[in-house]
Amino acid sequence: MIVFEKPHALTDTPFHYCPGCTHGIVHRLVAEAIDEMGIEGQTIGVAPVGCSVFSYNYFNCDMIEAPHGRAPAVATGVKRARPDRFVFTYQGDGDLAAIGTAETVHVGARGENITIIFINNAIYGMTGGQMAPTTLPGQVATTTPYGRDPKIHGNPVRVCEMLSTLSGTAYAERVSMDSVAHIKQAKRAIRKAFEVQKAGLGLSIVEVLSTCPTNWGKTPQEALEWLKTDMIPYYPLGVYKDVTAKEAE
Repeated sequence: MIVFEKPHALTDTPFHYCPGCTHGIVHRLVAEAIDEMGIEGQTIGVAPVGCSVFSYNYFNCDMIEAPHGRAPAVATGVKRARPDRFVFTYQGDGDLAAIGTAETVHVGARGENITIIFINNAIYGMTGGQMAPTTLPGQVATTTPYGRDPKIHGNPVRVCEMLSTLSGTAYAERVSMDSVAHIKQAKRAIRKAFEVQKAGLGLSIVEVLSTCPTNWGKTPQEALEWLKTDMIPYYPLGVYKDVTAKEAE
């Protein structure tokens, strides 16, 4: 009897991510949702520049490469051309909340019926650890060697809170990879986001608090602890918008 196996929606390609990075866990959760819903042949993923750039190697569905920050725009075109497909983007914080801010905000404003998987590790991961829009106050990065100073660098962007104010956003939830319990909740959120898209309700986004041990300068265990003690208090977990809850009332 098989108790545990790789999701069919994942390929056999070994992940290239650094030790302790939780991108691989999130990949599995997305693949499990695709498997459980039986939509592998109907799914199209869009990945831009960043640590997610090689996603096309890992998912057993059609994948499209987008320019930096433009995944929501590309996904919009795909979904409008093929409304019968499940379309998701897989993006990091430097991509989504910096160069891609406009694209992200406007898919919410328009209510595009796509799903965004947003990885928030509070730093630019692939390009060397620069300060990102999500870098915490006081956090050291290669471009903020004395820590992020809000008076100089501004305050971090809270994406779920921002997008939840837009009328076209149907579902927005923030989850975390710091514990088994939170990983299980993340899986439920990702599945829910795809279900919201299936119902044609508008934009769905799952923000995932993730680790970056290499650029944080921490061991994998230290990174998980920092995620728990520093990131979660600043980026509270939970559902920020869910139109299905209103419909159920």
